[in-house]
Amino acid sequence: MKKYIAKRLLLLIPIMLGASLLSFSILYLAPGDPAELMLERQLQGAPTQEQIDAFKEKHGLNAPVPIQFGGWLYKISHGDLGTSLRTEEPVLKEFLNRFPASLVLFFLSQIISIAIGIPLGIISAVKHNSKVDHFSRLIAMFGVSMPNFWLGLLLILFFAVYLDLFPAFGYGEISHIILPAVALGVSGCASIMRLMRASMLEVLNLDYIRTARAKGLCEQVVIVKHGLKNALIPVVTFIGFHIGHLFSGMVIIETVFAWPGVGRFLIQSIHSRDFPVIQGFVLIIAMFCVFAILIVDILYTYLDPRIRYE
Repeated sequence: MKKYIAKRLLLLIPIMLGASLLSFSILYLAPGDPAELMLERQLQGAPTQEQIDAFKEKHGLNAPVPIQFGGWLYKISHGDLGTSLRTEEPVLKEFLNRFPASLVLFFLSQIISIAIGIPLGIISAVKHNSKVDHFSRLIAMFGVSMPNFWLGLLLILFFAVYLDLFPAFGYGEISHIILPAVALGVSGCASIMRLMRASMLEVLNLDYIRTARAKGLCEQVVIVKHGLKNALIPVVTFIGFHIGHLFSGMVIIETVFAWPGVGRFLIQSIHSRDFPVIQGFVLIIAMFCVFAILIVDILYTYLDPRIRYE
């Protein structure tokens, strides 16, 4: 197992090089001259040719692209992701300032997804084709189909405007995070519920489950001890790969609820053509996704001892 983890960590090097190349390419994939676009936003008007040339000279944009990429790699290997053109603060500092708010929102939405999705999926599978099953599937279908931003607006309308139970915006108190966490967690909850139900139905029909029941074990022990562990494998896979989707959802939800996190700052940076922030944030988010997938692979061996990575 240690050998496998070491190999996976080495494999992260080319993956992160690819991610850094894609992040760097954002500067040149945008239509138009990047220097001109950035200066237009800074100066609130069309820059002169002298200003464009001076900007390119200052930021090294006159050098060939491979040399620029090599210089960018050298900087990020030393923890320097550049400086924000909008705030003139280091990109890494801007990310760390907003990361705690995003982290809290991320974990709470994941807790909502897992704590509701897994039990509901198990109940739906155990009570297959019952009214509870049909109702759960109906709710899950709505949860999967409804876009995050639309659900967020509905929550604001009902719970903040009409009922006045929770604040629509703000940060610092528990009541502020309830609505954005629910809006972000519902789609994941619905997906986990559907996946858990399908996986549990498959496991409950296997021979070793019938054997456990024939031995006289109570149904609760059969489901929790013998069935749940194997049924969780595809759910864990989904949760790992869902993290990337969750980050994209956070960008929207943080904007809808004015949540002071990484996603909202990224949207503001995109609007202001702040390329160093966009490049740095995309690279850091890619790193989180890669490490999340690595953790999922390691969890496989715990859930199913038959899985061995040699």
